[in-house]
Amino acid sequence: MKVRNILATKKGQLATIGPDEPVRRAIAMLAASRIGALLVTDEAGALVGILSERDIVRSAASDENLFDRPVGEIMTREVIVGMPQDDVIAVAHTMLERRFRHLPIMDEGKLIGIISIGDVLKTQRDAYRGEVDTLETMIIAEGEE
Repeated sequence: MKVRNILATKKGQLATIGPDEPVRRAIAMLAASRIGALLVTDEAGALVGILSERDIVRSAASDENLFDRPVGEIMTREVIVGMPQDDVIAVAHTMLERRFRHLPIMDEGKLIGIISIGDVLKTQRDAYRGEVDTLETMIIAEGEE
């Protein structure tokens, strides 16, 4: 299975924020959308970072003035990205090994989506359920012969 299959099941627009926006606004966006990360883009829409709940918590632990700081100061700048043709198992491995939960997806230099480790796990679970259903059907059909 490929990342494009996951993207096909997701709806809605990408949740993005500018690097100069205050962290307070980012937190409000995360809460309102019930998501765990925002893609940080410049004026041209290019990906410049990602801001996750973990970034916010790490900063909050040592900075009581976090809410008014710009997103660009606390975001993760070195973002690993995926592509639609990436294999879901390989993506899951990378996310687990590198210990991150959100992967922006780029296609021909353009930001087209984001997937979470939850999306990856749901896709794998559904694939396994399909395989189990197929095997059960085959076993039942063999038993009826």
